[in-house]
Amino acid sequence: MNYPIPVSPQEIVALRQKPVDEELVAAAIAGVIQIARQQGQSLDDLTAEVLAEDTLLDQAQRRWLSDIVAQAWESLPPVVRSQ
Repeated sequence: MNYPIPVSPQEIVALRQKPVDEELVAAAIAGVIQIARQQGQSLDDLTAEVLAEDTLLDQAQRRWLSDIVAQAWESLPPVVRSQ
């Protein structure tokens, strides 16, 4: 992957400056998942956020994106928290 996985909300926002391609989208999704896990969110919490009404995506697109997020959540290793 040409893009590192973002580790902060600021790095996610910085992705807006990059040309959009599959790898950028994958890096953004992976970053969102990692940040959500670090904040103690569950997959259900994140899915609820993706499915929430917004003006950017219609309901079918949000449902499709939530399925992609769920698949990525299951395939990414869990975040290891330092104590």
